[in-house]
Amino acid sequence: MLEAKSLRKAKVPPSLLEHPSPGHIQSTRLALHINEDSSTCSLYIASGARIYKLRVSMEDSLINQGKESLLIPDQTHVLDSDLVDRCPHRSEIQSIVLAETDNFENTILGSVDSYGHLIVSKVIVNSKDPDVNRIIYSVGPLDCGVGEGSWTGLCFSPTQWSMAAVARSYCKSIDVYDQDIHLQTLQTLRYPTSLSFVQNLSCGNGSSLLAVTEGCQLSLWDLRVKENSGCVHRITGSVGDTLYAVSNSLNGNIAVGGADRSVTIYDPRRLTAISRWVHCSKYEITGLAFSSADPDYIYIQGVDYEVICGQWKESMKAYSFKGDSNWLGFSKCANRDILGGCFLSSPERQFCYLEASAGFAVVIFLIRVLLIITLVSF
Repeated sequence: MLEAKSLRKAKVPPSLLEHPSPGHIQSTRLALHINEDSSTCSLYIASGARIYKLRVSMEDSLINQGKESLLIPDQTHVLDSDLVDRCPHRSEIQSIVLAETDNFENTILGSVDSYGHLIVSKVIVNSKDPDVNRIIYSVGPLDCGVGEGSWTGLCFSPTQWSMAAVARSYCKSIDVYDQDIHLQTLQTLRYPTSLSFVQNLSCGNGSSLLAVTEGCQLSLWDLRVKENSGCVHRITGSVGDTLYAVSNSLNGNIAVGGADRSVTIYDPRRLTAISRWVHCSKYEITGLAFSSADPDYIYIQGVDYEVICGQWKESMKAYSFKGDSNWLGFSKCANRDILGGCFLSSPERQFCYLEASAGFAVVIFLIRVLLIITLVSF
């Protein structure tokens, strides 16, 4: 089982971010990673056309629990904060993603704005390396950003960090890049709302399969296939209920959730649903992440201010925690149970995080408030 180890909440310095821009229903404007000494965690938050960096301590803290397994955060503070000046976007940033490579020094940060302009830069991981411009590559959309801006999503291949996919909602398109080289464009039938590379499939290289939620459908795209523009399968959920989130586990299972407040788990090998957790959230589901410590657990973020961790096979909640208002950002470390989020908290901006003791998981939420959770599996 997974058990929370610590949960903290801290204020974002008003001098750093005075008036954060309002977030989209898909809260994809936060990313985090554990620093080299594992004693601190760095959080990246996008607001407007800028990205801000915060560093917080990862020291243990006591867990306070309220009714119905609700975790209560301890107060902490930001160790230091700064403006990231190596991501010169001209329009509002919609998504930021961290890709962790085998070499810790090569951790990269990707950001994409409302017109599909992608910037990938190196993350500064130690104080000896000055925080200067370290852009690896930058690439704009094929249409040069003509038209109306909209939500855009970003994901990196788990086996090849140089491969990235950018979803543009209003354009109904997904552009696939190998660094700054455009490989192909996938045309979706409906507005894409979330995307993720599927990993560890038994047949072939999992990094070539892309899972996309569009409207009430989950579509699977094989980048090696030319027929039907690469779309190899479509699964339709509840008609009229938009899907907002997709996530995949280390064993290849795919989870989707959305307006119907339920999580459905699919086996991509058989292309069938293997489990469904009905009405697990009070409101629409806008974020999902499988536990790295135990893939039988999943983190579920609602459109309001609550995050739930539970066993999807048993449809059983383990614990939950809440922010002060709707989440502006939600993210999880790629290979560790560390999650974070941000939210607006009147009258001051805050953040909080949780750490667990059975495996290792952390959750961070930031929108004036930041949350981090660490989990351990027994």
